[in-house]
Amino acid sequence: MPALAEYIAALEAAYPPALAESWDAVGLVCGDPAERVDRVLVCVDPVTATVDEAIERGAQLIVAHHPLLLRGVHGVPATTPKGRLVHRLIRAGIALYCAHTNADAASPGVSDALATALGLRSLRPLDPNPDGVTGIGRIGELPEPEPFSAFVERVAAALPRTEPGVLGAGDPDRPIRTVAVSGGAGDGYLAKAAEAGVDAFLTADLRHHPAGEHLEAGGPALVGVTHWASEWPWCAQASAVLSHAVAGTVDIHVSTRRTDPWLVRAGGGAQPDPVPREHIQ
Repeated sequence: MPALAEYIAALEAAYPPALAESWDAVGLVCGDPAERVDRVLVCVDPVTATVDEAIERGAQLIVAHHPLLLRGVHGVPATTPKGRLVHRLIRAGIALYCAHTNADAASPGVSDALATALGLRSLRPLDPNPDGVTGIGRIGELPEPEPFSAFVERVAAALPRTEPGVLGAGDPDRPIRTVAVSGGAGDGYLAKAAEAGVDAFLTADLRHHPAGEHLEAGGPALVGVTHWASEWPWCAQASAVLSHAVAGTVDIHVSTRRTDPWLVRAGGGAQPDPVPREHIQ
């Protein structure tokens, strides 16, 4: 049975902590590197649902994308939500390791997993680091051009279902061949996508004003998905990293529990006048 330290070494080789943003909190949150681990849960969010799942499966390690303790804390009392999770993890003998912006920037990383799920090829960074290989986001090409409406359907078919679904902003008939993607909140990269001359940009957490101004300026069509859905494909990638790196028979499970916070969707409501087709970018 491999030690936790072997899993950490594999993760840090694939997702070097040096690639993390200065404000980020990555690495081992709790756990003893000398402890033996033969069951692992890989997930996007270290929250109650995934801690429950790890306990149910008898896992000794959770590998999560999002940090549990991103902002500084002065304690982890069990009277707070995050402190309660830390206490549950320690009592159950479960280590927690988080790979966040280092996994975003790595090659391959979060956006590679997203791009591959969509069938994009010839990938390169959207916002490259000086090495030209690592960096945030990816740009890739579809095998053949397709209408924007078909591309939005492609996204919906490739990613896990969420209540908000997949939203597209742009001319439904616009041909799409070159696509930029950025897993997680990516409207800070709208200008990069426009500069790259891509046909469409897919990311999460798009805000009204930046998205609207981007389209008014003639930028690429936009596809908006939920934060969790955009990063979930990375879980399989991280699972493969561990499977290939650690010796022995281990059970590495990708969580399918939806930890997206949006769980209820209402339809209907007042219908404003439709925007004329010629006014759609």
